[in-house]
Amino acid sequence: MRLGVAPHRLWPAHEDEQDSVLEVARTAEELGFDHIIASSHLLAGRTGVTPDPLVLLSAVAGATTRIGLLTSVLILPLYHPVVVAHQTATLDRISGGRFTLGVGTGWDATEFDAVGVPFAGRGRRADEQLDTVRQLWRDEAEVRLGVRPRTPGGPPVWIGGGSDAALRRALRYGDAWHGFGLDAAELAGVRGRLAELGEETGRDPATPLELTAGLLLVPPGFEAAVHTPGQRPLGGAEPTAERVRAELRGLADAGLAAGSLWLPVAAEALPDALGWVAEEVLSYFSEE
Repeated sequence: MRLGVAPHRLWPAHEDEQDSVLEVARTAEELGFDHIIASSHLLAGRTGVTPDPLVLLSAVAGATTRIGLLTSVLILPLYHPVVVAHQTATLDRISGGRFTLGVGTGWDATEFDAVGVPFAGRGRRADEQLDTVRQLWRDEAEVRLGVRPRTPGGPPVWIGGGSDAALRRALRYGDAWHGFGLDAAELAGVRGRLAELGEETGRDPATPLELTAGLLLVPPGFEAAVHTPGQRPLGGAEPTAERVRAELRGLADAGLAAGSLWLPVAAEALPDALGWVAEEVLSYFSEE
């Protein structure tokens, strides 16, 4: 199982908490993490102050050489698909093919109101947008992008959401399904439902859909700097290295191909928290 990490804590409270993200990204690369993740909320609110994901990941691309770059997730219905296709093709090219486009349909109607986009019907629009983006990446549309992606056919696409509509979307347009905060039993349920829906959508069995997820982790000896209501971190309320590893192993056995860690610790504690994960978790999986 591949493990990535966010370069800032989940739901940062202030803009200055973003000032160290490039340093954290370089540290994550040096420690052996697979990818860096960036979410996308336009407005300050319940999710704190979130930097633009494509701008952030472009900066990370220039500050690193190996580590992957993932939007987790870009709220696709807020954007014009031609613009998204061009921006992501550019990022894929300048990063040397390290980019993965993770998308979702969003849940905060306030953001949609702010940009004048209808909240209703966003799932249907996301389907249409993904089809358009894929065609533009493959140079199969009526117009041609100014920049073609480096990755043949375009970068991988991870699609989030737990509804049947979202699972069908992932099967039709995605390379991976992307969840959040699941345990092994819940992941097995998603895997079973995807199998049931696979025939309906005409997914080629020869190209199975990967299972990926965002995961919360407060390492032992660290304090959560923000409250994460309704979200259980890996290892529970009193985590140990053994419990965290056991839960990740259970997720891997249930089919999780990649986990993206959000560490809701204080900004100044994040480098040390990454060090703990590298020593107690990454090293464990790399030995298998």
